[in-house]
Amino acid sequence: MDSAQRDWQEEHDRMVSLVNSLSDAMISVDEHIKVNLFNAAALNILDINTIQNGQSVGELLSIIDTEGNEVDIVQLIRDTQTQCVHRDYRLCYSEEEKINLYLSIAPVNRGYSGGGIKGYVLLMRDITKEKSLEEERDEFISVISHELRTPLTIAEGNLGNALFVAEKTKSLDEQMQSALEQSYDQVLLLASMVNDLSTLSRAERGVLELKTEELNVHEMIELLVKEYTEQAEQKGLKLSSDIDPSLELFRSSRLYVREILQNFITNAIKYTQEGSVTIGAKQKHGGILFEVSDTGIGISKSDQKKVFDKFFRSEDYRTKQSKGTGLGLYVTRKLMRLLDAKMELTSKLNEGSTFSIFIPNSQPDATKESKLD
Repeated sequence: MDSAQRDWQEEHDRMVSLVNSLSDAMISVDEHIKVNLFNAAALNILDINTIQNGQSVGELLSIIDTEGNEVDIVQLIRDTQTQCVHRDYRLCYSEEEKINLYLSIAPVNRGYSGGGIKGYVLLMRDITKEKSLEEERDEFISVISHELRTPLTIAEGNLGNALFVAEKTKSLDEQMQSALEQSYDQVLLLASMVNDLSTLSRAERGVLELKTEELNVHEMIELLVKEYTEQAEQKGLKLSSDIDPSLELFRSSRLYVREILQNFITNAIKYTQEGSVTIGAKQKHGGILFEVSDTGIGISKSDQKKVFDKFFRSEDYRTKQSKGTGLGLYVTRKLMRLLDAKMELTSKLNEGSTFSIFIPNSQPDATKESKLD
């Protein structure tokens, strides 16, 4: 064996050793979805003794979706153009025995000069226990958010009435009036958090249902401007609309379109200290392009990648000054996926942000439940 062969063999042995050291199951396939490399963990998760090089992945993996329908794993791999992670599939060993599966599929490209996809790398692990804990957590959040609604509604109503009477009769001194106002504001904040948790619970459990109707965008946006003008004016901000006068009716979910826009508007007002917030809408082929722009603190490039993550709160000290759960934009992303909406964020620190959301027309009979990651 010459030097070049020894070097190649050493490199090969090093790669095999590295692959076998992975705790996750790993299977590498070529462009024909045939196995060319695997590790010991792959044998464990598939519960088999060996995998033949050149064997089709379709012969190895029997996967079903959340509704029990068989998934064509070969086609799923072929349709993957960029790395994609799936957490809602189940790996079947038999009719009775199944596990929840984490499945990552990443294409292996030939590089800048070669072009095209050379193969794919699959990573898998058993997340049955993790899924069980997630379901228990979601059930807990659902029960708690439901049980908190009634006492919060009563507290909000009573405090609101007390404030109204106090302001009319001038019966409280300045200190008591301030304490009452703070109590009312905190109850409203808590109610908003509970509402976020309730929507999150329904989204995580896949029970958000899409019901569509004809929407008048002019009317919807003007109502939103009217609703949030007082909140904006309290901070010295100007809230306005910029609506294409040629806009036509379009079909979507009134509830979810409104909630998406509300989340963007409240965030814009919250993180803008001076200037303005503008809600725009214009016709675009196949749907409506909405924009919510502000002159606020802006979002750093690193934070822009994480603003839709669950419970994310920026480290910017100006963000810390505002209270929140970090759930609003996470829930918004869930709703946008349900509507097949596309979102683009442009932002610059200390200059402001613009959230652009394209919401396509839904079909007249569109009714579906969320199946979201």
